[in-house]
Amino acid sequence: MSRHAAIDLGASSGRVVVADIGPDHLDLMEVRRFDNGPVTLPDGLHWDVVGLYREALAGLTAAGEVDTIGIDSWAVDYGLLDQAGLLGNPFHYRDARTDAVIDKVHGIVPFPELYALNGLQFLPFNTVYQLCADQRLGLAETLLLIPDLMAYWLTGARGAEVTNASTTGLLDVTTRQWAAQLLDALQLPTRLLPRLWHPGDEIGPLSPSTGLRGTVVAVGSHDTASAVVAVPMATERAAYVSLGTWGLVGVELPAPVLTDASREANFTNELGVDGRVRYLRNVMGLWLLQESLREWGLAGKDLPALLSAAADVPTQPVFDVDDPRLLPPGDMPRRIGTLIEEGGTRAPRRRAHLVRCILDSLAVALATTVHDAARLSGHTVEVVHVVGGGAQNALLCQLLADACGLRVVAGPVEATAMGNVLVQARAHGTLSGTLEDLRSLVRKTHSLKRFEPRP
Repeated sequence: MSRHAAIDLGASSGRVVVADIGPDHLDLMEVRRFDNGPVTLPDGLHWDVVGLYREALAGLTAAGEVDTIGIDSWAVDYGLLDQAGLLGNPFHYRDARTDAVIDKVHGIVPFPELYALNGLQFLPFNTVYQLCADQRLGLAETLLLIPDLMAYWLTGARGAEVTNASTTGLLDVTTRQWAAQLLDALQLPTRLLPRLWHPGDEIGPLSPSTGLRGTVVAVGSHDTASAVVAVPMATERAAYVSLGTWGLVGVELPAPVLTDASREANFTNELGVDGRVRYLRNVMGLWLLQESLREWGLAGKDLPALLSAAADVPTQPVFDVDDPRLLPPGDMPRRIGTLIEEGGTRAPRRRAHLVRCILDSLAVALATTVHDAARLSGHTVEVVHVVGGGAQNALLCQLLADACGLRVVAGPVEATAMGNVLVQARAHGTLSGTLEDLRSLVRKTHSLKRFEPRP
């Protein structure tokens, strides 16, 4: 039996989780949870990474003695460092600063060439666009993605874990090395890119400045990479939906899909643990509900009652959940109403009706993406696994099964932290084998809920 701590940083909240793991044992306990949200400064939208680090240290203190520590977070955002330290708080991916540079980037390297190199779907906040909009590059000597920045503060070691590096647009998806030729073409300094770590690599012991003892190990530091580790797939004929603020919908493949059809469908090829490829597309996800609750002055504890009321509401008109107007923070109910009325239908006036409208629209978008992933990759899908916070939303899981015409298996909710600690335990020697062996332990130790499609 071994004991591991996961620092799991999401786009709306973070937590520290402790796991006791053995060959037939997998038990997780949350020891600290904290909010995470954007901070508006005069130059734009930022993350409070110092606050996140403080909370992570408090969580590790509460965790007590552990064998190893792993860190995961959302993708694409980064901190710039000079010799003295961090050059200001990292920008938030929802900041609009990249709007002015996207055409310039594509004028130098057309998007089809970018896709052939990095395999990434177009998202306006991909790191490559953020860097081209960044005014601080001349002062910086290193770029560290958010989990790598946390690891640096904890250990003093600088590097980039490869699953998260693959989301930047700066990694060659075929060679799985930094694409120096791309940085040269865009006149970005190659000195910014640190050495690459792989899941299972030892990063280093905790620095004396932390006042703690332990060793940090690289995991799938992109939170979806960790979540996919814990998807309890018993068959290769499966798709997954890692559903939180974002919905990451796709299949696991041995190699990237770089066809014209894949590019035109805006599918992405991100690296997973053990060299797997996460072939997926981002769907807006539960952000739509989160922002609606915030606008209504409600909290997460109010959601079950709204979902219960929404279950009694007839099917509502659907809207495009990926409309870019829904990306920034703001009055989500009003913006959704506008989209619906643009489609020629009256917008819902009651909260339960709007919640049902969001869920119906999400179900259609997720189901469409599942079938697109199967079609574009040639990967047969017979079951859809939903993991993450969205696995608790029984109404949405049933609507997804109905829309897909496929069985949906929900759980585990704690997939990201679970995948994080499973990789640690394997690196430590407590567990062994392939991802399939790790997933078998998830199936043995956790109950899952199944939803069959209704006629």
